Amino acid sequence: MDVVITAQIESLIKIALEEDIGAGDLTTLSTVPPEGRGKGLFRAKRDCVVAGLFLLQKIFSLLDNEVQVRRLCRDGDPVAKGSVVAEAEGPVRALLMGERTALNFLQRLSGTATLTRRYVEAVKGFPCKIIDTRKTTPGLRTLEKYAVRMGGGTNHRLGLYDAALVKDNHIAASGSIGHAVGEIRRHAPFMAKVEVECSDLQQVQETLDAGADVIMLDNMGTKEMAAAVRLINKRAWVEASGGITLERLREVAEAGVDFISVGALTHSAPAVDFNMKIAAVDAGRQ
Repeated sequence: MDVVITAQIESLIKIALEEDIGAGDLTTLSTVPPEGRGKGLFRAKRDCVVAGLFLLQKIFSLLDNEVQVRRLCRDGDPVAKGSVVAEAEGPVRALLMGERTALNFLQRLSGTATLTRRYVEAVKGFPCKIIDTRKTTPGLRTLEKYAVRMGGGTNHRLGLYDAALVKDNHIAASGSIGHAVGEIRRHAPFMAKVEVECSDLQQVQETLDAGADVIMLDNMGTKEMAAAVRLINKRAWVEASGGITLERLREVAEAGVDFISVGALTHSAPAVDFNMKIAAVDAGRQ
């Protein structure tokens, strides 16, 4: 099933193209005849989980609607180094002008999907989910959270508007956990979830008393997490958060939490290198 290109995503693509092309591609317009046609092959330069293929057609269509993209795999598929993941065929000028923008989206989103898959595989067999955070690149949140899903992860809230998360600063400003949760319940829609960030067992108990839906165990040691899970006793969902690395992941899962949030999925995922090589060029000259 294709992903819908929203107005926000299309605007983002246009900004990226304008940033790169500006007043015109000096090299391409000087060296490539307007009638030249060819095919560009997008190839992965290392093993990865691919994400972002659904953007390619829109990127090239904005430059020339004669370009046709054929995806050779689906977003979320694991691909081996050297695999051709997509072909773009049409005017060579458009292929070259859109090349870097297409690769930039592809390498960034595939990097997030690939890292997410590593985290998801690391907790395989445990009844917990790997979730993302709002630590995303400004303007790219929708796409980066899409990439998390393609890697097998689960999205936390998309923004400040779709769920309430009471953090330490909210507690300080509000006066107490109970007051903060009560005010949110009074103002928020009935279906909105309320989560509270807790740094110790006393705050966990206060949050249980307040009736929050989700309790975040923030920067707790593994033993304290396990004690918190026992205290909560399934009266709320439990999320572990804060400095959770791949090396520590399984011991956190063993503590019995329901969710493990990892900011690194979006703020520190290394890009996956791809290239596009032009093949079967027809210069169009007699």
